[in-house]
Amino acid sequence: MSDIKKRLSSILESPKQSTEEKLQKVCQLLDQEISYFNWTGFYFKNGDKNELKLGPFVGAPTDHIIIPYGKGICGQVAVSNETFVVPDVYAQENYLSCSIDTKAEIVVPIFKNGENIGQIDIDSHKINPFTEEDKEMLQWLCEEIGKII
Repeated sequence: MSDIKKRLSSILESPKQSTEEKLQKVCQLLDQEISYFNWTGFYFKNGDKNELKLGPFVGAPTDHIIIPYGKGICGQVAVSNETFVVPDVYAQENYLSCSIDTKAEIVVPIFKNGENIGQIDIDSHKINPFTEEDKEMLQWLCEEIGKII
C-alpha cells in the first residue's frame, strides 16, 4: 500500500496539472492497482446547495450526477462527515443503486478548513472487500486532497 501512497503523492504534488486532472489520475491509479475497486469517483458540494455533484471518475457511467444530502451512502456521508463502509449494499436501506454489479461501497469525506466539501466514492463488485488498510489509505488520500483543493 505504501507504493500506492507514494504514487498518489506524486500525482497530487505535480505542479503541471490542474486539480481536475490530478483527481482523474487518482481515480485511474486506484482503478488499475486495486482489483476490487470497480468504480472510483469524486463527488463535491454543489455550490451553496445541499447536494453533491459528480466530479472525475473511472468506471461505468452513472445516472447519479446530482445526489441530495441524506440520499444514498454518498448523501449520508455529506451529512454525517464520517467514513462509511458498506460491506453489502443490499443490506442497506438508504442505498442508491448505480449498477446491478455493485455489491459493496466505501465513501470517505474530504475536508477543507474543517468543512466537508466532497468525498471519494468507491464501488466494488465483491461483497465485503474493503480492508482497514484500504480505509486508512483513502482517509489519508482525502486529507491530502483537502490540502490541494
